[in-house]
Amino acid sequence: MPWSDPVLLFACAFAVASLILTGVAFLYGRRARLVDEPGERRSHTQTTVRGGGIGIVLTLGLVMLVLRRFIFDPPFAAFAIGVVLVGGIGWVDDHRPLSPRVRLAVHALASLLFAVGLAVTVANTTVAIASGVLAFALCLVLTNVWNFMDGIDGIAASSAVLAVVPAALLAGDYWSLLAVGLAAACIGFLPWNFPRARLFMGDVGSGALGFAVAALAMATVLQLPVPAMLQGQAEESPLFWLARNAILVSLPFAPFLVDASMTLGRRILRREPWWMPHVQHSYQVAARRFGHPRVTLGYVLLAAIGSVGTLWLTWCEEIVSLCSATFWYICLVSIWLVTQRRWAK
Repeated sequence: MPWSDPVLLFACAFAVASLILTGVAFLYGRRARLVDEPGERRSHTQTTVRGGGIGIVLTLGLVMLVLRRFIFDPPFAAFAIGVVLVGGIGWVDDHRPLSPRVRLAVHALASLLFAVGLAVTVANTTVAIASGVLAFALCLVLTNVWNFMDGIDGIAASSAVLAVVPAALLAGDYWSLLAVGLAAACIGFLPWNFPRARLFMGDVGSGALGFAVAALAMATVLQLPVPAMLQGQAEESPLFWLARNAILVSLPFAPFLVDASMTLGRRILRREPWWMPHVQHSYQVAARRFGHPRVTLGYVLLAAIGSVGTLWLTWCEEIVSLCSATFWYICLVSIWLVTQRRWAK
């Protein structure tokens, strides 16, 4: 997508809209006593208003209204419905805690709708089924991963900005503008949440943000350009290229995936109540030692490296791209292990 003056104006307008809407959410949350209290299962030390992520959701809604593709494009309509479902159940949960099963059921429904909406646009039946399954899994996983990782100031919104950079540059059509709009919404939210949070995102924001990042990633997977020297191989092995593209697109949010999955796996192996809040993620462990701003900036740096990696490796031969992606994941797992062994209580 060309970065022209209209696109920059588009981004600035929605960043300002998000800043204002988040401020309204702050006033509402303070008046409604919608707050998170400090505790042993939380990383903050003072009472803080939550639910500010509704500003991001509403801003993304404005972006979708401007683009107006609901009737003509099934993936767009499914994306919009999914954001409303995930954001809506998160908003309810922020006001009145719900059963994890209820939340998961709504997340699964939203993921399924998007998977079907995306798959029906793919001509090749085999690729359509595979992309639908991948879209369902990715949306369901990232919706919850972003919720797990939204535990210190600024980390969820700032990482989302970097995670959608490949979509903004490579997805094309309205997907690139949606990515720009989502990044702008997160940027407008950040002054309220970083370097010291006056307002938390809440489930309304973290869940919708994870869903949107996953959907934009899947749109990028299907639109990722294939280098000319490899086009013949891509035609012969479409599922291999779908898997390759998925791996490359995941690099910016790989730090979240690794931290969340490794921590969750360990809690399950220890037979701990893994669905309960806790402070065992590596980013939480590091924040206790180094403070929230430094750790958030560290994750931003990792996400930036991942984004650059996606943009560069897209044009490399398969052996280079896959080996580099594998090395990136090994580095992230190593960081998780070192963090847990040196600084976890």
